[in-house]
Amino acid sequence: MSSAYIDTYYSRTVSTSEAYPAATGRIEADVCIVGGGLAGLTAALKLARGGRKVVLLEEQRVAWGASGRNGGFVSAGYATGLSSIERRVGKDQARELFHLSMEGVEIVRRTIDELGIADAKLVPGIAKALRYNSRGALQAACESQQRAFGLNLRYLGRDEVRSLFVSPKYHEAILDKGAFHFHPLNYGRALAREAVRLRAAVHENSAATTVTLDGARKIVRTKDAEISAQHVVFTTGGYTGTISPALRRAFLPIATYVMLTENAPELVQSAIRTRAAILDDRRAGDYYRLVDDGNRILWGGRITTRTADPRDIAALLRREMVTTYPQLASLKTEIAWSGLMSYARHLMPQIGQLKPGVWYCTAFGGHGMNTTAIGGTVIAEGITGESDRYRLFSPFGLAWNGGIVGRAAAQITYWGYQAADAAREFRSR
Repeated sequence: MSSAYIDTYYSRTVSTSEAYPAATGRIEADVCIVGGGLAGLTAALKLARGGRKVVLLEEQRVAWGASGRNGGFVSAGYATGLSSIERRVGKDQARELFHLSMEGVEIVRRTIDELGIADAKLVPGIAKALRYNSRGALQAACESQQRAFGLNLRYLGRDEVRSLFVSPKYHEAILDKGAFHFHPLNYGRALAREAVRLRAAVHENSAATTVTLDGARKIVRTKDAEISAQHVVFTTGGYTGTISPALRRAFLPIATYVMLTENAPELVQSAIRTRAAILDDRRAGDYYRLVDDGNRILWGGRITTRTADPRDIAALLRREMVTTYPQLASLKTEIAWSGLMSYARHLMPQIGQLKPGVWYCTAFGGHGMNTTAIGGTVIAEGITGESDRYRLFSPFGLAWNGGIVGRAAAQITYWGYQAADAAREFRSR
């Protein structure tokens, strides 16, 4: 019997009920994928389409972790900015990487269209809003990105912003018309269904317990199975255990929080008058969108290196919502949840090859919906020999996360960003 998804908006509105059996016995495969989130599912589907014999092992349920309980935002970019990427790899490679991030958005959109995933509930538009006056800098950045990458962006001035987001907090925004938001759990489950239809083997409740990675054939063991494969791909995230110490040491598990409000369409639309999703520019700012035909708000925010849930997630998030939209003071919270993301210290995905036949594809925290799509794609291309685009990520390798000191430093940095954001917002009043 499969373990349950945690209680979220997405698990409450999941559209199908299929489950996949645990792995048993001796299994031969071309590729064994460890981790059933969106990166692993994307890789499994692409490899299955290419005729490879694929076995995917998931400790819980497919898309059980961050892949199936996030904000559902799909847009170009990474968790770190383009200027930071340029400093590490130069302008030309940074442009290639940004184009890859744009391709990730299109992979998700195309997959939804090709597979007819109506229950992914795709809604166009994401607005990035500022809580201060940039004095022309945001409009200049908007025009620069349009010229450099051809993104479908529109600058929104203060009056238009406040007509769409009825809050004194916001000053200006960029609306990305090419971005969208969706139901990530239904999408992930559709990837699994299609991969299985193409003869991939998906196994839930099948935690990898040990691995032997030397030799031409790699061995992955679960409690009841032994999988022999030419290639092993690790696509685990914030819930990675001890199965791959190199990965575990290379990223930090970071928690974020999401809540769903009650059904109150008139109250909700007194504050938010657009179907575009909204996020603000703070390092760990708010991100939210209307769901259920505009009747409820799905609101996310905050990050912390504490992996245990705080006592009242809903109260924390509700305070942020009401501070932004005082008219929502009477709006009740129906449910709240958390999820662990994996972040590398350089804030870029970790995509590459540990040794011949052993691949990794992780650290998608903060911008995972497009980057898991491109990560799974380029790893599959590397395995089949279709391309070596995964090498574009080699400058962002498995750097040590700093252990306990690294976690403390990350939390202190986050607090520093919060203080800087608050000071900048105060100066704009």
